[in-house]
Amino acid sequence: MKTILKSALLGGAAMAFATGGALANDEKPKYGGSVEIGTVYVTLSALSWDAQDFNWKHNHDTGLVYEQLFSADLGKSVKAGGKHPFVADAWLPSDAMRGELAESWEWKENPLRVEIKLRKGIMWPDKPGVMKSREFVADDVLFAYSRLDASPRKIKGYFDHIAKAHAPDAHTVVFEFKDYFAEWDYRFGYGYFSGIYPREVVEAGAGNWKNMNGTGPYMLTDFVSGNSNVYTRNPGYWDKDKIGGQDYKLPFIDKITYRTIKDEATFVTALRTGKLDILEAIRWQNVDSLKKSAPQLKWNRWLNMSGTFLAFRVDVDSPFKDVRVRRALNMAVNKEEIVKAYYNGNAELFAYPMHPDYIGYFQPLAEMPASVQELFKFDPAKAKKLLAEAGHAKGFTFKVQVCSCSPDHMDLLPLVAAYLEQVGVKMEIQPMEYGAFLSAMTSRTLSVGYMMNNGHTNPTTTIRKSFTTGQQWNPSGYSDPKYDAKMDEVYRTRDEATRIKMLREMTVEILDLAPYIWLPTPYVYTAWWPWVKNYAGELRAGAVRPGPIYSRMWIDQDLKKKMGH
Repeated sequence: MKTILKSALLGGAAMAFATGGALANDEKPKYGGSVEIGTVYVTLSALSWDAQDFNWKHNHDTGLVYEQLFSADLGKSVKAGGKHPFVADAWLPSDAMRGELAESWEWKENPLRVEIKLRKGIMWPDKPGVMKSREFVADDVLFAYSRLDASPRKIKGYFDHIAKAHAPDAHTVVFEFKDYFAEWDYRFGYGYFSGIYPREVVEAGAGNWKNMNGTGPYMLTDFVSGNSNVYTRNPGYWDKDKIGGQDYKLPFIDKITYRTIKDEATFVTALRTGKLDILEAIRWQNVDSLKKSAPQLKWNRWLNMSGTFLAFRVDVDSPFKDVRVRRALNMAVNKEEIVKAYYNGNAELFAYPMHPDYIGYFQPLAEMPASVQELFKFDPAKAKKLLAEAGHAKGFTFKVQVCSCSPDHMDLLPLVAAYLEQVGVKMEIQPMEYGAFLSAMTSRTLSVGYMMNNGHTNPTTTIRKSFTTGQQWNPSGYSDPKYDAKMDEVYRTRDEATRIKMLREMTVEILDLAPYIWLPTPYVYTAWWPWVKNYAGELRAGAVRPGPIYSRMWIDQDLKKKMGH
């Protein structure tokens, strides 16, 4: 088996642990300059500019332009001496959330509601052909929320907890609840689709990037699919940041460009040569050579916030309807060997569906029942026995779809196939471009095997979206009314300690049922050149939204020139 493994590897000597970036410096911020960024999604162009499309990447591409009610309190970051790395897909702990467009909020009873006071004096910029400049008001929040709630693409049950939303005055929004809902702040406050945009943008055509107009620190001034998103400083932006005890008007940088580069070697070279100032997602295989060829780079290492797995469809007639088959294929894959030899130790054997960063919610593998632990132990003999008991003594063949946009998956899947072949199960691998790959799942035309990453999102959504009935991001099609009812109860539970206990039990239950081959979660590296200041590898200040992070960076242009760039 090790011969099969070694032939699939990219090679490379063991590497030193990449260290995090420098702590927040106390230099005086500098205005001007531009920055080129290969974001976490460097291979993917914008998928939609309209929040109503319910596209997960919308927030990433629009988050410098459209603001939200809440955002991360970046003053609580590790860089600033706090405890939060701000890399989670879409989780803002309650002690690390600040009002963005919201100035304050308060829970009240009878009826159960949250009253949100909006900041006054924030302006929509003048946008020729779209709108005249005017003040941001409560009706804008209601419009964006109502349009999202009416979307034909809305995620099932997404706003079912809200009884109604209304605006008592121009700067107050009230959301009334049917029942308490544990994700209230995420769903309409800082979620994937929660950007606030004016009615005028919709009237002009919200799907056209040229019509975008937001209250945020930047304006989208150019977009070339497959190449770049270009954002230019909004001179009338309202917010400030306190640095060294002094308030500074945001943003600092004049122009931010997201580069779309599909080829891994090309985007790594772009970082090495200084054509990219920041590259947020670097596989471990490239780190050693980068550290040698560009020793000035600064680094941060983080455990991927997306679980890696091979999903089995259990909602169609296939061998995977039998749990014995699903468990067998888990035991047939030597996951510990993948961690050691494929990832060279740069991975965790067990970090999904709960992420270790979700302190309290995450339960280590060693604390799991024996029936869960055995799914992570290589036991081909038991795998064959289970397959025979399920009527597949001679094995079977199945198709697996994989996205060609993921270099890691394109390398890893043939290795998984080699392990399965040793127990008589053969895999037909079908690489797909991202658009077709995503469409296969959302239209439920995916094959019985589907290799993917799925973001953890936050401690409740990681279970809900992947394993409850009818959810868009449930590739296996797993469905159990009793499990759904447990999820509903979690959301209605106000006490977090009780929710943690419930979610731990639900995590054990779904692990045991094995709708996926649970695969190791790799570490990922972020690197940036030292002329990028007030930055330490933070990735998200909301749901896959880096905008507030980028608006607080500045560029030391003198240092950049001195370093030959």
